[in-house]
Amino acid sequence: MRGHVRERGKGNWYAVLSTRDPQTGKRRVKFISLPDAKGKREAQQHLARIITELRTGACVEPDKTSVAQFLERWLAHIQTQVAPRTYGGYAEKVRNNLTPALGAIRLTKLRPEQISEAYSKALIGGRCDGKGGLSTQTIRHMHEILKQALAQACVWRAITHNPADLAKPPKLRRGEMQTVNTDQTAAMIKAARGTSIFIPILLGVLCGMRRGEICALRWRSVDLDTGQLSVVASTEQGRGGMREKEPKNGKGRLVTLPTMLVTELRRHRMQQAQWLLRLGVRLTDDHHVCLREDGESVWPSSLTRAFRTFMRRHKLPQIRFHDLRHSHATHLLAANVHPKIAQERLGHSNVSITLNTYSHVVPGMQRDAVAKVDAAIQAALNKRETK
Repeated sequence: MRGHVRERGKGNWYAVLSTRDPQTGKRRVKFISLPDAKGKREAQQHLARIITELRTGACVEPDKTSVAQFLERWLAHIQTQVAPRTYGGYAEKVRNNLTPALGAIRLTKLRPEQISEAYSKALIGGRCDGKGGLSTQTIRHMHEILKQALAQACVWRAITHNPADLAKPPKLRRGEMQTVNTDQTAAMIKAARGTSIFIPILLGVLCGMRRGEICALRWRSVDLDTGQLSVVASTEQGRGGMREKEPKNGKGRLVTLPTMLVTELRRHRMQQAQWLLRLGVRLTDDHHVCLREDGESVWPSSLTRAFRTFMRRHKLPQIRFHDLRHSHATHLLAANVHPKIAQERLGHSNVSITLNTYSHVVPGMQRDAVAKVDAAIQAALNKRETK
């Protein structure tokens, strides 16, 4: 590889590199702008550095690939490595948010400040249309996708470093968590009895199970004799239909059932067996616990709609189905159940996630803990004083 410097106009220096095309063997000439060079001597120093970096692999030859073009290439690469629903989320964030904001920039010219500016605009103006901003959670998701894509660009030697590593997304602002208290839970359970939403509600509010986990639950994973169930799968709904996958953190978990739920599940299994026989089907352990009227498995979106309609019809708190899980966690922690137990029931990968998510319950736990310690120490002091 050879090169020299050339001035085009007053003070505009360029490095002129003569390289050989690895595929055709033909010579080709590349011009690289040297905006920091002040004079021929500095331009020659920059040229020497560029040639050294290219030879050692610390630098890549610039090309005209845009961020939009690269992100589409990355989407094609990642499609076979993630779940369909995950890929759909990646594609949506790339095409609706990242490409409109950063797509026109040349990949090798992308800078951290440009990424940060794009995040700020997204926070204010959404999809660059001025019709409301995106949530901090959405922007942080965009950031993780961009960071992952640019890391792959480094692996492919399209860029030498990841500019997203130096860009900071906005701090996450969580909305107020919606839960139901014990009185509201009792009213909800009473109103749901005898409906198709009854068992899903019990599994959500008494076991903290996710919507997809409830839809994937089969009788073979439920042991009514020991009062336990195993969460080993989750139903994922996408454009191509439904499929079962591992639970969210990739690990199964064992959940102990309340006595009331064991009783209701026994009754539900008998009723399910009877109406399946009317359809000409014999109930087996391979059947799902929650089924539609035609005997087919329940879709997560159908569960969401049925719950929303039920809560509205009975004038109950307008919460999401997922908020039943939040309610279960809140009930556990408010009852001074150890956070580690709550973590295991909820299936969080570590206890810090549980404590961070339900930090609104922690102050009450601390007050109760301090009161107990205070009472114990005061009792010990009183005992000593009476001696």
